[in-house]
Amino acid sequence: MQNEKSISFDKLPEAVGYLTEQVIELKKMVSELKPPSSEKRVLIEIEDACRIIHKAKTTVYTLVRKGMLPAYKKGKKLYFYEDELLAWVENGRKKTSEQNYDEVLANMQSGMRRKPKPRTNF
Repeated sequence: MQNEKSISFDKLPEAVGYLTEQVIELKKMVSELKPPSSEKRVLIEIEDACRIIHKAKTTVYTLVRKGMLPAYKKGKKLYFYEDELLAWVENGRKKTSEQNYDEVLANMQSGMRRKPKPRTNF
């Protein structure tokens, strides 16, 4: 079937069956490529959170109080999800000088201008 260049009306059911088999094989191959999704998130306490983000306990408490760090409170204890902390660290990544240059250049090219200062006549 795969070597034939044209499909006639008589061979259409056979061609559809062949394509269906190929799609099933492709789905299997793609599902094998995906990393297994870890649906079970790891819940950690403040000591582990301090170790992951390399901050002191007081700094972590301050960041949570300001709403900057994702946390969950049950009773008097704070809990964190490890994947959320890692995402928080990644979101705070500093830009490289090349990225900053591209951003400045884009702003200049977009025509952003400052408002003129108001004149005061005395």
